[in-house]
Amino acid sequence: MLSMLEYIKTILQKVSFDKALFEKELAKAIKLLIPKEVKQLKRWCYLQFGKVYRVVLNHCFARVRFT
Repeated sequence: MLSMLEYIKTILQKVSFDKALFEKELAKAIKLLIPKEVKQLKRWCYLQFGKVYRVVLNHCFARVRFT
């Protein structure tokens, strides 16, 4: 069974063709995950999509406060 984090990664890969959809799904994912998972997601997102969606990633992750 997939973890929520792995499921979200799959979703983001599937919607990565559309900037608006990618941003919407990423914002939703950040709300669903616990802080430790958000850190992992952030690292993964910048590796996978940093060249294409850096502005979107910066925007979505800027609002995250890690405690």
